[in-house]
Amino acid sequence: MAASSKERSPVLFRTSAIVLTAALALTACQRNPLKVTRNPCPAVAVPAYTGDVTLFSTPGATAADAIDTVATITNVRGGCSDDGSEFVTNVSFDVLARRNEAGAAESVTLPFFVAVVRGGDKLVAKQLGQVTVNFSEGQDRAQASGSAQSRVIRSAAILPADIQEKITRERRPGDEDAAIDPMTEPGVRDAVRNASFEVLVGFQLDQAQLAYNATK
Repeated sequence: MAASSKERSPVLFRTSAIVLTAALALTACQRNPLKVTRNPCPAVAVPAYTGDVTLFSTPGATAADAIDTVATITNVRGGCSDDGSEFVTNVSFDVLARRNEAGAAESVTLPFFVAVVRGGDKLVAKQLGQVTVNFSEGQDRAQASGSAQSRVIRSAAILPADIQEKITRERRPGDEDAAIDPMTEPGVRDAVRNASFEVLVGFQLDQAQLAYNATK
């Protein structure tokens, strides 16, 4: 998504042809158990109820004997790098599909989405795509793969210096605030939330498909 220097969005998003929460990790430092560090890279995840899709042979049917094809997004992987101005996340995933009858060769095209979310609930960018699984003649299973890339402007994912200092400051046993979690402070918690991003991938489902997944 191109933008001028004044209008530039905090997230730049790119996907490949068939491709296509934030990453907040407060972990104890090995050298000092009272020092915590934060990972600014976006987390990569599949939202609830969007990781699989069921296609039925008869429109509107939901009975088990009407199932035609079932597909699942799996093996979602993400790798993040910092190029100095942006956090670049490369995502890859597999789609495993199974059809009810192993008949003639068949191709099934499935829509999917990839979204960048900020603060857990603010949609920053979303793109739709398609992935095609090809069933060979006489086979009831097929697999396809996808990949994607998201770019988050570094300044949007880095905490202000004063907030960063509160989170990463070394605390020694015996210090008055050694046992106080900095995330209990509303200002710290809000700043961390605002600087947190997720890259989410899932099937683009209609309301009926979402409802079916939610009741399985």
